[in-house]
Amino acid sequence: MSDRADDLALITEAATHAGAMAMAMRRDGLTTRYKADKTPVTDADLAVDAWLRARLMDARPGYGWLSEETADDPARLACERVFVVDPIDGTRAYVKDKPWWGVSIAVVEAGRPACGVVRAPDRDETYTAMAGEGARLNQTPIFASKTETLEGCAMLADAPMMRHPAWPTPWPEMELGNRNSIAYRLCSVASGAFDAMLALSTKSEWDMAAGDLIAREAGCVVTDHKGRPLAYNRATPTAPSLVCAGPTLHRLILSRTEPIDLPG
Repeated sequence: MSDRADDLALITEAATHAGAMAMAMRRDGLTTRYKADKTPVTDADLAVDAWLRARLMDARPGYGWLSEETADDPARLACERVFVVDPIDGTRAYVKDKPWWGVSIAVVEAGRPACGVVRAPDRDETYTAMAGEGARLNQTPIFASKTETLEGCAMLADAPMMRHPAWPTPWPEMELGNRNSIAYRLCSVASGAFDAMLALSTKSEWDMAAGDLIAREAGCVVTDHKGRPLAYNRATPTAPSLVCAGPTLHRLILSRTEPIDLPG
């Protein structure tokens, strides 16, 4: 088995190429259809996925594979290391020529991301991390914000959800933003561009794995809404929710979300 540094170099090179491939296909014109869950998928999603699988599995034939655009193979559950991939995370933004999409690749070991990359081609941003080695944006170290109050913080979250009357205590005034890509949301909190993110809906491992590691290596705490750490390469590769913020702000968010029992 190669070491983590070699894996990070491999997936960074692959993500960079895949991002350029996706941009070229968009310039040439996309074919888009909709999945059963009404989310879009383009011919570029599928082509980039196929290229990444061929490139990465040829380089690491002993690794498992989990991707949004590939039929799941339970054989991955027995693998020591697994690629967890979203070839185009944020397809809606990608199709609309908005920059909030990216190529997300992680290598997972023993249920935790060991290295990860999120490449945002339209912004020429490459976020990388290796467990225990910190997080970087275009090779420059990044750190989560030190914001410790909800009031006035910059939060990536669905505005109607935050303003819903069912909350026992209304949320204070915050700067609310959104990004189509979950991976990019996590990276935006990792870099300090936003202070926190909250999603109270099911997220897939390929949405989260690389961004989870990048955010934690930048000093964030990343859990579900009950405060449970995320685990990867599971038989059902989803989490019920996602919370990411610096330690103090994370605790403040959990004080409001922990009592919630989500359906399903």
